[in-house]
Amino acid sequence: MTTTGRRALLAAGAAAGATALVGCTSSGGEGPRRPGAAEREAERVARAEAALRARSVAVARGLLERYDAVLAAHPALAPRLTPLRRSVAAHVGALGEGGTGREGVGEGVTGALKPAAASASASARPTAAPSPAPVPVAADPGTALRELAAAERAASDGHTDALLAAPPEYARLLASVAASGAVHVHLLTEGARA
Repeated sequence: MTTTGRRALLAAGAAAGATALVGCTSSGGEGPRRPGAAEREAERVARAEAALRARSVAVARGLLERYDAVLAAHPALAPRLTPLRRSVAAHVGALGEGGTGREGVGEGVTGALKPAAASASASARPTAAPSPAPVPVAADPGTALRELAAAERAASDGHTDALLAAPPEYARLLASVAASGAVHVHLLTEGARA
């Protein structure tokens, strides 16, 4: 009989525990549930990460636009710049994964957009916001390469600066993209001398 008493006691305790848990989690018509401190912190961190991703993608897209402008102004540089441009396009996609979309990343991956094609595609898009001003490109190819290298350096420095605020996995990605940008700078400047 003591075995039955223990089982009954355990069953009653389990039922009481389950009832207490249900009572703690039910809304019971008390109005909207307020998020706890941990939920608010998680939301704040998620917003900060989304803003960091958006800034990183914007920097990479700006660099991609500069590559397109230089390639359009100096088609003779295509053999040298096309592989670097492809790499930057891949960076835009990688940095944007997880919430910021990849639209427009693949445009012109095999080469630069022709001015006529660029204006045709620009007129076909809906105009919710004014289009950005065209990127100015120097008439001299050497100067254009130096300006492109400076833009690569600025983008690489921007990704490096963002490392401290980034979560670990995204920080590793930013570090990799920044290192790639440093290599691009070398190829655009020192590579020209070789």
